[in-house]
Amino acid sequence: MSSVGKGIAAASIGKILQARGFEVTAIKIDPYVNVDAGTMNPTEHGEVFVLDDGMECDQDMGNYERFLDRDLSRANYMTTGSVYLDLITRERNLEFRGRCVNVVPDVPLEVIRKIELAAKKTKADIVLVEIGGTVGDYQNLLFLEAVRLLKFKQPHDVLLALVSYIPSLSGGGNELKTKPTQHAVRNLNSAGLLPDLVIARAAVALDKKRKEKLEFMCGLEKGSVISAPDVSSVYDVPLNFEKDKISDQILEKLDLISRKRDLKEWRRLSSVVHNAKQTVRIGIVGKYFGTGRFILTDSYISVIEAVKHAAYAVKRKPILEWVDAEEFEKRPQKVQELSKYGGIIVPGGFGSRGVEGIINAIRYCREKKIPYFGLCYGMQLAVVEFARHVAGLKRAHTTEIDKKTPEPVIDIMADQKEKLAVKNYGGTMRLGAYPAILKKGSIAFRAYGGKRQISERHRHRYEVNPQYIDRIEKKGLVFSGTSPDRRLMEIAELPADKHPFFLGTQFHPELKTRPIGGHPLFKEFMKAAAKRSALIVPASFSRLPLRARVLAKKK
Repeated sequence: MSSVGKGIAAASIGKILQARGFEVTAIKIDPYVNVDAGTMNPTEHGEVFVLDDGMECDQDMGNYERFLDRDLSRANYMTTGSVYLDLITRERNLEFRGRCVNVVPDVPLEVIRKIELAAKKTKADIVLVEIGGTVGDYQNLLFLEAVRLLKFKQPHDVLLALVSYIPSLSGGGNELKTKPTQHAVRNLNSAGLLPDLVIARAAVALDKKRKEKLEFMCGLEKGSVISAPDVSSVYDVPLNFEKDKISDQILEKLDLISRKRDLKEWRRLSSVVHNAKQTVRIGIVGKYFGTGRFILTDSYISVIEAVKHAAYAVKRKPILEWVDAEEFEKRPQKVQELSKYGGIIVPGGFGSRGVEGIINAIRYCREKKIPYFGLCYGMQLAVVEFARHVAGLKRAHTTEIDKKTPEPVIDIMADQKEKLAVKNYGGTMRLGAYPAILKKGSIAFRAYGGKRQISERHRHRYEVNPQYIDRIEKKGLVFSGTSPDRRLMEIAELPADKHPFFLGTQFHPELKTRPIGGHPLFKEFMKAAAKRSALIVPASFSRLPLRARVLAKKK
């Protein structure tokens, strides 16, 4: 079923096969008519992930990149809409030489063509293909037919794994029920398919008896049921899979010979995740995080993972808390509550709701020297805040919020406005990887290890207005990263002697984070946040007598 963990399962299998010496790539198939994920509502579908080539895709592509440590391309993502669009385009170009083009077999064959193209482009030994949705859905029947055709053509080169939920009536995993999975397998049978593996998602690990029952009732070979219990960290999943020897099963079924077996680095990561003693508390300030409201963390999954990776890199356990910016609008004095955090992040976003509250939060971080990291919108609002309260531009704003502001420090560039005039909205977004030149001696320059040029991914429409750059920089805000022609401002920061970490990026660094090592900017932010966390004294602690405080701190 949807959201059962297919993406993490696919990414984990990929990591395991990499550890066995194979070059692996991964493809996500979304059964939507949308051509890409750019027009999908993130509160319904989750985060829109952006690749180097500007492809807007499903968040599972982020899981693939993070686990496999590979940059993927648009060849690794397809939707029902993109398959039909490409097929129709080929038909219009007479590539079918006038013959009738049918839904079957031409759509499944187009899917196979795309899979083979991704394999060729990435020079992969093994291609993992995740089919979204639920078994039995009408939407993914054509993709299952593509699998059937592939298995028919190359029976020894194709393996089918079903990720299926094993519910528990007791809620604690004491009474696991296999019947839904049996029905799921029968649904697959009706499409002409029998799974080679069943990855059994459940609250707890499956016992031997239930594994044997599934094998018997579903016609599976012995050892074909892989237990996938709930875990506290997704980075435990590859190690859990290997407890059931999933790689041995895959290699045997595909008749492949292992080249090595090495998950040492991943085991070290898992050790840090579970054994880090010191914590660092990070507040994420946004617009829809009010008390009692539903927080869709999938909308910010890359930011969350980037914070975790950076914390692991400095041997810290991250504690993330969601802070509602609207509270700082209604009651500005509440902004003082930010002092309890080691650092504050304002992620990307759109719209006017809660903006003045975010600006109040940014000002407090700047004045009280709390490490601050602004991502895209978070950088733009940091520029607005600095322009208003330091550079003397009291009516400064972004034209995204106030189109008639007399001091538009954030605006759409002139060439973008021309595209908007003809309603070419997609053409006004800066999407994908762009180069940036870093200023020597800056925090950004240090974070990237002294590199002068970097490449990062973008997804935005508004930019820092060039007309105000000189005036803002004269007051102390440094644009330490710019486009090669210095036309676009990529990074804004306060110098290290003025603030421990006050930095914003026009790009989205969270899109290029990795579990082992983290992203350079997130890691630099985390170092500052960890340093501050060590100095924060909880209110309950400060009320203790002096000797008790000393003893407690030593403990």
